[in-house]
Amino acid sequence: MPGADVFDVLRDAPAGVDFTPGRPDLSTFPRTAWLRAERAVLAGLSAEHLGYGDPRGAPALRRAVADWLARMRGVRVEPDEVLIVAGTAQALTLLHQVLRADGVDAVAVEDPGSLGGRQHLRNGGLDTPPVPVDDHGVRVDALRATGAPAVLLTPAHQFPTGVVTSGERRRELLGWARDGGLILEDDYDAEHRYDRPPVPALRALLADRVCYMGSVSKLLAPALRIGWLVAPPRYRAALVDAKRYNDLGNPVLPQLVLARLMESGGLERRLRLMRRRHRDRRDAMIAALAEHLPGGTVHGAAAGLHLTVTYPADVPDTEVAAAALARGVKCQPLSWHRQLPGPPGLVLGYAATAPGVIAEGVALLGSTLRELS
Repeated sequence: MPGADVFDVLRDAPAGVDFTPGRPDLSTFPRTAWLRAERAVLAGLSAEHLGYGDPRGAPALRRAVADWLARMRGVRVEPDEVLIVAGTAQALTLLHQVLRADGVDAVAVEDPGSLGGRQHLRNGGLDTPPVPVDDHGVRVDALRATGAPAVLLTPAHQFPTGVVTSGERRRELLGWARDGGLILEDDYDAEHRYDRPPVPALRALLADRVCYMGSVSKLLAPALRIGWLVAPPRYRAALVDAKRYNDLGNPVLPQLVLARLMESGGLERRLRLMRRRHRDRRDAMIAALAEHLPGGTVHGAAAGLHLTVTYPADVPDTEVAAAALARGVKCQPLSWHRQLPGPPGLVLGYAATAPGVIAEGVALLGSTLRELS
């Protein structure tokens, strides 16, 4: 497995074309709307709000998140069930502490599946047995075979393959959970769906066996470090304690600004704008891949901020990614996100790159692969 600093190293590497997955178009961050909301918050802020906040999060943001989840993800929760965290990374950090205390020593993970998620779980001392993903989602028979009491899933848009967990597979997953399994649902980019409405979150179907995680990293910007965790009742108090002793709670002022942006409809307007822009960039990448990697297979085109392309050439994807970086194109090899053997591929983010630059970058990827083959 790549080292803990692999994402830092890749982020700092110079490149003319950056296909790093998971990055929205940060140039469209709604600065004017954010400043307007910030001014309004500060104008009406009482002195008490400048003290230490509720470790669960500002009540206004927990209400706004509960409303957002009901409208956008079909998840109906009370504001008191929402824990505001510093993104999904912190949610996993709090969870592995609480789960270990509850006797959980392993969390199964999708294969391929997020390297970052796996790193966080392992850093918490949890084993991460791999479970294969097929065209219908994670294989529940293989999940049962691991014996793991919990599993980390991205069912609405599996990372990195883009598979949407099918109805039959969802029923199997819920059966596994009712038998005592716990699902950690990372709903990382489900709002970004282009060709049909988003599928409901698993948390909407089985509240008592699902820990649901989301954030504004893909909706606004990762730099805000604001996310949410909705856990079953049995874990809620322990998670609040873990959050309290970790950092006393997220900074209050950004929470209040985000709450105002959500309540005013500003975040929803931002999402509509991003969907149109990201769809155009997705289409540009698909067209470029068809031209410059004609033997490749594109996965996950219906949603999200990235595509995965597998190719028939017998060239390790780490070599392709390294050679492409040397030519100024940054991407992630699919093998980074695997524990089990599988075909080589590249994970390509498109949301932060203009269509013309996408075409240039994919052309360089195609020529790089041809030279290595």
